[in-house]
Amino acid sequence: MSDPALLRAGAEGLAGPLPPLLADAQHLAQTVLLGQHGRRRAGAGDEFWQYRSAMPGDEARSIDWRRSGRSDAHFVREKEWQAAQSVLVWVDNAMSMSFSSSKELPSKGDRARLLAMAIAILLIRGGERVGLSGYGLPPRTGEVQLLRLAAALSDAEEAPDYGTPEARGMMPRSRALFVSDFLHDIDGVEAALTKAADRGIKGAVLQVLDPQEEAFPFDGRTIFESMGGSLRHETLKAGELRDRYLQRLAERKAHLQSLCRTTGWQFYCHHTGESATAALLWLYRALEHDH
Repeated sequence: MSDPALLRAGAEGLAGPLPPLLADAQHLAQTVLLGQHGRRRAGAGDEFWQYRSAMPGDEARSIDWRRSGRSDAHFVREKEWQAAQSVLVWVDNAMSMSFSSSKELPSKGDRARLLAMAIAILLIRGGERVGLSGYGLPPRTGEVQLLRLAAALSDAEEAPDYGTPEARGMMPRSRALFVSDFLHDIDGVEAALTKAADRGIKGAVLQVLDPQEEAFPFDGRTIFESMGGSLRHETLKAGELRDRYLQRLAERKAHLQSLCRTTGWQFYCHHTGESATAALLWLYRALEHDH
């Protein structure tokens, strides 16, 4: 676009729908103090970080022979991480995520998008590359990428009742984040985590639930219906379902935790009635942690 008028119109068209999500995410991100500290992960940097024991697959040139000569083992000299790493984020946009039990609470989807955008801001401004899985948005760095991420997350599209994590596009030995209520078939989650682990990808699973989904405060005649309307169940004695529901929910959380332990990922359950800051702090630490 060489025409200034067309350029401005295009820029305004792109930025038009972004302020609410982007502004809220920037405000949330500001609550996390990054400080002026090193990244504290091994990689291609100039400053020495630590020695570690040599492992199968390490090249001979990476071994510090002087340090190794003082013991019976071989040691590798690691330098502090400085190069940008890739983080691919999948945010569930299924109809189930639009649920909110109160006008005073955000929907699960709104909270999920806010947290995804806020962690993207922190990571990108920390020098990382962030992309969105399922949106055809590969990991990139820079402020322009934040606009792309906000535009993609703000774009409401028709979606199924429940979503399944998207593992395509994840680069080997990168990091990833899955955000969903994870109330649908667990097989899709297991397949995505297994595929990621096979590629050496580590990451975090953030389950977002509404407080009502934890409490199950229903009694008497109740009609349960999925947000998209594809599932419906009517009962005259909802109270009798509470114990079985709570048991199934606990089993689902335990299954997710087990999958994460097996694949080297981390798991956290966040409720929309809780502070978004606490969840963002957990996310930042989980994605910064060197597993």
